[in-house]
Amino acid sequence: MKPKQNRRDFLLKSSTLLGIGIFLNPLDLFSAPKKVEYMVGDIMDLFISKVPNAPFSPTVDTLKAGSRDQVVTGIVTTMFATITVIRKAIELKANFIIVHEPTFYNHQDETAWLASDPVYQFKADLLKENGIAVWRNHDYVHSLPIDGVQAGVVDELGWNEYYNQNAVLNLPETTLGNLIDHIKSKLGVPALRYVGDLNQKASKILLLPGAIGGRRQIEIMMQEKPDVLICGESPEWETPEYVRNANEMGESLGLIVIGHSASEEGGSEFMKSWIEENVKGIPVYHIPSSNSLEII
Repeated sequence: MKPKQNRRDFLLKSSTLLGIGIFLNPLDLFSAPKKVEYMVGDIMDLFISKVPNAPFSPTVDTLKAGSRDQVVTGIVTTMFATITVIRKAIELKANFIIVHEPTFYNHQDETAWLASDPVYQFKADLLKENGIAVWRNHDYVHSLPIDGVQAGVVDELGWNEYYNQNAVLNLPETTLGNLIDHIKSKLGVPALRYVGDLNQKASKILLLPGAIGGRRQIEIMMQEKPDVLICGESPEWETPEYVRNANEMGESLGLIVIGHSASEEGGSEFMKSWIEENVKGIPVYHIPSSNSLEII
């Protein structure tokens, strides 16, 4: 006769199948899952773990305010931690802001030279008094197997079907003028700077968001020979002069300068999507910081 299974045998078998300890209260099997808590450092480390050859040293991707050990109540992604963005984060009860660019007006976020400045002090105090952590994610997001900023901008522009995970996109043939209209519409920019003939053919596009430097922009153009370079910004005496000279000698080459913020804001949208996929249970918001410069 088959022995009758007692309660202890049932619990042992169930705990083995479910991967739980034998001392678990059976009622716990039917209770709601416990809320998972993440600390700032947990989220930073999780993202960095996805980047080849990371962590980097040196890097600008450090905490600019707050602590790795604080529990995250909500996350805001943005380009710049402006005072407006910080205040919105406070309203949303989000205590972790992930930015792409500096918080304190220089690439390294050095603050000793600002110690007695009222603008710096106001911003630093606002972050401290509200317990907000700010992490710059610049080097790491650009170093993913697919550059997260570039991928985010391509998505904003609606060019995903032409994107092969590099800076070159082969679009259906259009004109430089039509490209400018498309970018203004998709990125919500009221005006763009450009070099070239608005009627020139445009199909092979070199997309370099942000400001990688004029020499690097020119070197990649020399290698790829695009119809148009789209970038965030470049010193006027570098890439714009090169493109102007190319046109003066009879070449057909276009340049579109979007502006730094608008050219990389898609990267902060990418970060929001990444967090939603990889960090469950924490509210996440993308708040565009917009451009500091107005157009009249």
